[in-house]
Amino acid sequence: MTKEQGNGSKKGSLSLIGAVSMGTGVMIGAGIFALTGQIADLAGSWFPLAFILAAVVASFSAYSYIKLANAYPSAGGIAMFLKKAYGRSLMTGALALLMYFSMIINESLVARTFGTYTLQLFDAKDMPWLVPALGVALLVFAFCINVLSNKFIQSVSFIAAFIKIAGLAVLAVGGLWASGLSFESISAVPEQTTAGSFLGAVALGILGYKGFTTITNSGGEISNPHKNVGRAIIIAIAICTLLYVLVSLAVGANLTIAEIVHAKDYSLAEASRPAFGQYGLWFTVGFAIIATVSGVIASVFAVSRMLAMLTKMQLVPHRHFKLPGDIQIHTLIYTIVIAILLTIFFDLSRIASLGAIFYIIMDIGIHWGVFRHLRRDVAANATVLIIAMVLDVIVLVAFLWVKVQSDMLVIWASLIGLTAVFVGEKYFLKLHHKDDDDPHYT
Repeated sequence: MTKEQGNGSKKGSLSLIGAVSMGTGVMIGAGIFALTGQIADLAGSWFPLAFILAAVVASFSAYSYIKLANAYPSAGGIAMFLKKAYGRSLMTGALALLMYFSMIINESLVARTFGTYTLQLFDAKDMPWLVPALGVALLVFAFCINVLSNKFIQSVSFIAAFIKIAGLAVLAVGGLWASGLSFESISAVPEQTTAGSFLGAVALGILGYKGFTTITNSGGEISNPHKNVGRAIIIAIAICTLLYVLVSLAVGANLTIAEIVHAKDYSLAEASRPAFGQYGLWFTVGFAIIATVSGVIASVFAVSRMLAMLTKMQLVPHRHFKLPGDIQIHTLIYTIVIAILLTIFFDLSRIASLGAIFYIIMDIGIHWGVFRHLRRDVAANATVLIIAMVLDVIVLVAFLWVKVQSDMLVIWASLIGLTAVFVGEKYFLKLHHKDDDDPHYT
């Protein structure tokens, strides 16, 4: 196997099962453990339905990525897709950076979730600093694992994905059985849930599925990528949808909405108490630890490769800072450092909100690029692309409206972040007019 373009990736080093494991590893880590309580807070007793509609939106979004990955499989994934659509331009660089930062935000979200669930095993209510401390420790561990070979990471992802899927299935079925299939907190007519807040919940739910982009970012490393990238995405989304719905029903069967919201950062652990007692708590926390650890490892693996591709495409600045190793090691370090800072300074709710906003904006840019520039090249259906864009716009506007009413700090942070990305990228491109293959670019 040969190295791809010097960015540290190897063609054919990930199997179909390995790609599915990596995608589900990222999705399950964020989607169910970190977001269930956040989604219930917005959607009320409709929160299982929010997961289903989020899967519908994600499935329409996946269409563009599958078409692009089939035509242009690359270890750079989304960065390469954007360049195909927009060339070496402001749109390519800015949208790719939004994806990069949304993935780092996801890593910090999962890292804090790891800390929150781990502390359920101890009486540490007076030591909230332990949550970010444990999150930082996980990120450092993920860096160490990612320095190792792709084969090792694939093995870790596969084993962890199997354990998570089996464990969550047991938790969901056991919770439903113990509740006598009584869904007191799930209602066809929810109280105090507006259309805007429900769509805002769907926007957060999309974060639970966006891990499929991890698969596209490793497209150049997947065996038979023209077929297996699309297959891996479809399988991963289907698995996660089934698990999310089952687990959300189990949570709703054992806790009231008020109890879910009160324990929204660790709602699955709280839901296991009525059904399984203390053993259920240990069981749930154990799977949460496995899910979050493997999720961060898989996400770091993919996002660092995306940054390496952006560096090669000369869309972002890169300096060695006298660090050892190649660009792949450097992008790992940069990614981990940014994730650590977010983990320390932001709580779960705000991290999730920033990630949703950045990701959906980038997603709209992907669909528009395919629709406007690549539709014929990749044989994409215009109607599907338009539906995907409309769905994204609806949930994004609703989510922004909810945050305007409840948390303006998220709005200001998003505006500052978006401005910094677009202005910074425009300035960088203005200063750098080099060819992609310029060997002197460092």
